[in-house]
Amino acid sequence: MKIVAQYDFNGGKNAVFSKYGAELAQIEAVINSIDSTLYKTKESTEKTMMGKMLFAPMEINKAFKAEFAKIGWKNHKVNCDYVHGEYLPEYKAARATRGQPFRDMDFVKPGTKLGIEVQFGKYAFMVYNVCAKMTIFSNMGLIDTGIEIVPVKNFADEMSTGVSYFEQFAWDLHHRGTANIDIPVLILGIDA
Repeated sequence: MKIVAQYDFNGGKNAVFSKYGAELAQIEAVINSIDSTLYKTKESTEKTMMGKMLFAPMEINKAFKAEFAKIGWKNHKVNCDYVHGEYLPEYKAARATRGQPFRDMDFVKPGTKLGIEVQFGKYAFMVYNVCAKMTIFSNMGLIDTGIEIVPVKNFADEMSTGVSYFEQFAWDLHHRGTANIDIPVLILGIDA
């Protein structure tokens, strides 16, 4: 895979280049090391693409996890203790029955405050990552800058329908603008 596009959200490009140049080189090496042809393994059952072989996003995500783990990047999980109703005292939430609720950042390099999310899903998840999750992790003092890795349209067109893409995401972020709570994020558009 390769990086074919970048979008600078709230000064993300400058923040990454000035504070995390070595980490950016690692990220670029991880992206370049993944052979996308190995992950065109999903046979479509959609009417408009019946039988067509598509890229499998979950398998691509596993490849990213394996490659980032090799160089010391780790998933960072934060438990959410909202089941006690502390945020809404008049409402007593039921105790979770399926384990502890949590939020997680796909990758954080120990010793840095750079968070990475890799997203091959629906559009809402891309927006959530940049406009909510990264802000939450920043407010907790865990990251100060983010990188979001997403497919460009050409790549997304070779996946199941509904996978969002860089061009749409960058356009929306540009027209949304920034808020005083947004952190610097560099959006990387990748292609097979």
